[in-house]
Amino acid sequence: MTGVTRDLSRLLRPRSVAVMGSVWAENVISQCRKMGFKGRVWPVHPSRTEVAGTRAFATLADLPAAPDATFIGVNRHATVDVVGALAGMGAGGAICFASGWTEAGEPELQAKLVAAAGEMPILGPNCYGVINYLDGALLWPDQHGGRRVERGVALLSQSSNIVINLTMQARGLPVAYVACLGNAAQIGLAELAGALLADDRVSALGMYVEGIDDAPALAALAEAARGAGKGIVCVKSGKTEASRTAAASHTAALAGGGAASAAFLRQAGIAEVNTLSELVETLKIFHVHGPRIGSRLCSLSCSGGEAGLVSDLAAPFGLTFPPPSEAQRQRLGEILGPIVAIANPLDYHTFIWGDGPRTTDVFSTMLSGYDAGIFVIDPPRPDRCDPSSFQPALDAIVAAQAGVGKPAFPVASLPENFDEERAIALVGAGVAPLMGLETALGALKAAQTGPGRPGWRPASTLGARATRILDEAEGKRLLDAAGVPVPRGVIGASLAEVSAKAGRLIPPLVLKGLGFAHKTEAGAVRLGLQTLDGQSEMTGAEGYLAEEMVAGGVSELLLGLRRDPVYGVTLTLGFGGVTAELLADTVTLVLPVLAEEVEAALRRLRLWPLLDGYRGRPGADVGAVVRIALQLGQVMLARPALEEIEINPLIVQSDGAVAVDALIREALQ
Repeated sequence: MTGVTRDLSRLLRPRSVAVMGSVWAENVISQCRKMGFKGRVWPVHPSRTEVAGTRAFATLADLPAAPDATFIGVNRHATVDVVGALAGMGAGGAICFASGWTEAGEPELQAKLVAAAGEMPILGPNCYGVINYLDGALLWPDQHGGRRVERGVALLSQSSNIVINLTMQARGLPVAYVACLGNAAQIGLAELAGALLADDRVSALGMYVEGIDDAPALAALAEAARGAGKGIVCVKSGKTEASRTAAASHTAALAGGGAASAAFLRQAGIAEVNTLSELVETLKIFHVHGPRIGSRLCSLSCSGGEAGLVSDLAAPFGLTFPPPSEAQRQRLGEILGPIVAIANPLDYHTFIWGDGPRTTDVFSTMLSGYDAGIFVIDPPRPDRCDPSSFQPALDAIVAAQAGVGKPAFPVASLPENFDEERAIALVGAGVAPLMGLETALGALKAAQTGPGRPGWRPASTLGARATRILDEAEGKRLLDAAGVPVPRGVIGASLAEVSAKAGRLIPPLVLKGLGFAHKTEAGAVRLGLQTLDGQSEMTGAEGYLAEEMVAGGVSELLLGLRRDPVYGVTLTLGFGGVTAELLADTVTLVLPVLAEEVEAALRRLRLWPLLDGYRGRPGADVGAVVRIALQLGQVMLARPALEEIEINPLIVQSDGAVAVDALIREALQ
């Protein structure tokens, strides 16, 4: 990628399409015809006079004009020549379908392809193509499950199969575009996403992402999309990068893989979900209601079992249901009578079933006190049952949303309990039906993702380089210079030397051997010593450090910063000590960060109550932790040579915090 933003309008919204190849070309022509494409389609084939019933041209030079978009379905070597010819004639862009490039160990051939394209946009290579359901233009060589729409969401994927599967959804989600990146040799993730979102007919963007090539560009795109009222939701694969766990520090294990990517997406204001079902349902919310809904939810159902199930399934997502106000209680009690217990989630029983006005009154009264409402409703299947008795309740949901002006979500317990035509009709009426209760709850949580901080961009990345681990004495000097409190200590090349210097320290003492990444596991830490007299040598030690032990600790935390190949610099905070990875109670942020963001991250820890004075215990000086995190963040950003800083543990006291152990890596000169 060159960092240049290209005009992809002709490629994405073509008025003329050229197709090259045999079977693949025939499929593209058939799909364009099936979708009612009104533009011109020009097959190019050296020996055939027609392809799929359409007149063929022998060469590109024979075409009536330079095509807006071309599907290149020929072999990889011929693809390079075709791309060069298209660029030379002023074509609008091309899909490079063939495989066998960098992914097959031939990066030089891929480089030739990019050079041949010049300024002409190309998608791929190893790319399935683009579907434009708005205009019926398909540069797509296979079946798909979509239909023409006037407005809808865009789907962008780094996996062709995944996005083909998504087109088969029957949940009422209107899809405007489908696009694949392939190898992204020229057009990257943010550039293609931006081109899709630039179409006013696109309401939101859903992405299946395997790798992010330009994090700052994606953060800028997300901010621009939010400003335009368009939400982005992402499934990010590759969260279990085992290779990152085989590193020297706890931070590398705890911040690798999904933790860093999740932090980036959250800080950029991109909603992240775990499943394709949640992706579809979140997109439906964004399509109908825009990029965010509020967090105060109510739930209504005509069954106590459903009300209980909502509560149980919502808990893992962190969704809560505040109780109704006194005014709501009074009005609901008047409508529903004394038998119905007024609560949230609300089981409104079946006393009002079939009574449209009273049902609308109940739904509107409940919804009025919240940001959005869940209405659990499962119409009977129309092929074997008569669903007509459910229509008054469905109409009441639509009326409540229209009257109150807040999102009302009909939610089917099972996804198949809303048929596609009903779902399409509801979306057309401005109501987003959600399929599958647990999936709906996940989508509602994702749709609460806040906007990123205006102007926030991750730090620049640095390439891989050889590093060395500073011994702890060196590391402590660096921390001290950065204003981070460390214990008083002395160092010596030998045990005798450090013992001679230790008289100035106040016991109890700790003795550490230098030169170990994990001193505890190596037996290179001795605690609670009143004197160093009589201590034996530590095998493998490259020197010794003696320090005063830190007393009065409320908690032991891990604080780690490391350079990330994708996101610049990450900050990981959590409960530490030798059990850091066992507890795995950490949060990760991507620098730069503000003090309030660090404190908010600490509050997300499961064991946060231990820092906050749990059951009358002393509270920790959280402000000191925040200050240290910000100080070290500034050091990392200002000193590119630093690769990683880990403090484990950071002893947090009621007044202050002390870095007891440090592991610091820097680049070799």
